[in-house]
Amino acid sequence: MKKIGLYFGTFNPIHIGHLIIANYMAEYSDLDEIWMVVTPHNPFKKKSSLLDNHQRYEMVYLATAEYPNIKPSDIEFKLPQPNYTVHTLAHLQEKYPKYAFNLIMGEDNLKSFQKWKNYETILAHHELYVYPRIAKGTIAIQFENHPKIHKVAAPIMEISSTCIRKAIQEGKNIEPMLPPAVWKYIDEMHFYRS
Repeated sequence: MKKIGLYFGTFNPIHIGHLIIANYMAEYSDLDEIWMVVTPHNPFKKKSSLLDNHQRYEMVYLATAEYPNIKPSDIEFKLPQPNYTVHTLAHLQEKYPKYAFNLIMGEDNLKSFQKWKNYETILAHHELYVYPRIAKGTIAIQFENHPKIHKVAAPIMEISSTCIRKAIQEGKNIEPMLPPAVWKYIDEMHFYRS
């Protein structure tokens, strides 16, 4: 059975930190493929600087084009909003019964995992692959040595999409932080300028 790692994010924009984590998971874990799941704009939240769903998907598509084991996914665009991870997992499992779906998350998310909707259901049917993050707080004792939670020693990435957007606004050169095709697209489309 093919093991898929789901890496969720707004990817606004996707940057080399995201790619490094995804590639590390593809190369150093038992996951066969990594799907970068672009989370749609939450209709209940203020839009602020979030680009359109399809523009963010396009950036993920451009960023992952050269990595055969990393694929963009717009699966959540088609699901009713607001959406929860537990529903996305159920939908994917139904659509692809021959695949085993697993979650990729930062350690910061694991620290608040018990607040997720139906987190027990998620853990009963799926595995978590956790990469290190510098974050305050502690991991709940029930997740410490859980057989379905795998800590992966991926590099610690402290690049944030927020900082990238701010730097573009300020006219700074942030090209090294973005996959070349993504930088070209952002530049041509004048994203994040104002």
